[in-house]
Amino acid sequence: MWILYACGSAFFAGATSILAKLGIRKTDSTVATALRTIVVLIFAWLMVFIVGSQGTISAVSGKTLLFLILSGLATGASWLCYFEALSKGNINKVVPIDKSSTVLTILLAFLLLGEQFTWIKLAGMTAIAVGTFMMIQKKEGEDQNKGGRSWLIYALLSAAFASLTSILGKVGISGVESNLGTAIRTGVVLVMAWAMVFITGKGKKEYLRIDPKELLFICLSGIATGGSWLCYYRALQEGPASGVVPIDKMSILITIAFAYFVFKEKLTRKSAIGLALITAGTLGMLIR
Repeated sequence: MWILYACGSAFFAGATSILAKLGIRKTDSTVATALRTIVVLIFAWLMVFIVGSQGTISAVSGKTLLFLILSGLATGASWLCYFEALSKGNINKVVPIDKSSTVLTILLAFLLLGEQFTWIKLAGMTAIAVGTFMMIQKKEGEDQNKGGRSWLIYALLSAAFASLTSILGKVGISGVESNLGTAIRTGVVLVMAWAMVFITGKGKKEYLRIDPKELLFICLSGIATGGSWLCYYRALQEGPASGVVPIDKMSILITIAFAYFVFKEKLTRKSAIGLALITAGTLGMLIR
């Protein structure tokens, strides 16, 4: 059953990137992150009450709560970096880097959680790394993105924090119902996102300039994220992190497909080969 939840997570995650990109064409990425987190939080707590797990919150141990908070902080950092990267770079370049967090997650799962590490997984990790490098290479005649190469730094940071999120989340949800765990950590992300809004001085003026259409896409991306999270952490609760994470990262195929139809972003032959390597490497790591 955890495989189905992981596939659901991949689908919603793929849709999230496209909807978010549509919502931050003019809107500041930090403000957009803070706004969409409100939607995710509402969605998460709605699911808590639907499944009736709100009464178990008093039974959450201090250790579990600590790791949920740490996971929320890592998620918040990953989100802020990811959407900043999306606002500055092309989806076909940002997403592969973000999804390469699989490599670091597998290593951390082996070192910290004691999950099995095989030569097949090593080969898969190598394929993902090579494929990612091929996809982010600048093609001949391509114009620089409006943010220069700063999108690359933000994308790399997003991947690093996403890896920490998976490991901390795996530990954090071991002693709590998955929907409740998701709701708690989303609250942490919300606090962090709004703190960044005020720290960076992006106040009322930014909100008044948000286009209603972009606000709609921001809200829709929050709903998609909520669906992805609920599926993802339910999958983590039932299955191994080394199996759940690779399936979730297959959302890159959905994102690339939508990017072609919505933003007309086309893959070069080299990028297509890179995508094939990422896909093969990701699927290869599911082999036991």
